[in-house]
Amino acid sequence: MQANLDELNKIKVGAVSYLNTKPLLYGIKRSELINKIELIEAYPAKIAAMLLDNEIDVGLVPVAVIPKMKEHFIITDFCIGAENEVASVCLFSEVPIHKVEKILLDYQSNTSVNLAKILLKHYWKTNVVFEDAKEDFREHINGTTAGVVIGDRALQQRKISAHVYDLASAWRDFTNLPFVFAAWVANKKLDENFINEFNNANSLGLQHIDEIVAENNFTAYDLKKYYTKNISYTLTADKKEALQKFFIFLNE
Repeated sequence: MQANLDELNKIKVGAVSYLNTKPLLYGIKRSELINKIELIEAYPAKIAAMLLDNEIDVGLVPVAVIPKMKEHFIITDFCIGAENEVASVCLFSEVPIHKVEKILLDYQSNTSVNLAKILLKHYWKTNVVFEDAKEDFREHINGTTAGVVIGDRALQQRKISAHVYDLASAWRDFTNLPFVFAAWVANKKLDENFINEFNNANSLGLQHIDEIVAENNFTAYDLKKYYTKNISYTLTADKKEALQKFFIFLNE
């Protein structure tokens, strides 16, 4: 009976199952915190839906979900962000962007899809047809049909497509701000002691990047560069400003 009660009292935490979350999850999985939570890993849009539906208490979610929430609480000093080139959120095509006629939109993240739409309208200033993509959509990126691809598959796609447009770099050129793709967001107030412990666990992995690289056999991209040059994990004041600017565009 006690075991069942302990399970019921665990805080349900959702996290994205991409390489870019490994540094944040490293400490969580290696601390006492792991015994206090139920950890669920899935692709970004799935975790966002679970947070909206109250199936989890906190999630590392695409930030585009935040305006849809009744109330939200960003609970850590860490995020999945980028100061410049992120490498794993890109528009891929066989032709230059102004010759693209249709863009397939990755079903795994609403944030990246919305960012692409904002940049196409305001930065690249080009009109295209958007199409929600299916699971196997990368094979249809050809001719004048481009695709927004995110995560580990984007790192692989970099070796395939002739033209790669990094969305974080484009956002930086457009706004002179970094970008936040995902943050730890709760749908309810959580205990301050838990939040502090959770925050400290997040920071631990950033001190063990070499070990994380060694644990993950991935040959399509240099993970040391990815974790130290592309992804920026600290939720700075500039990133918070970028979040607010992104939300303004979302409300247009």
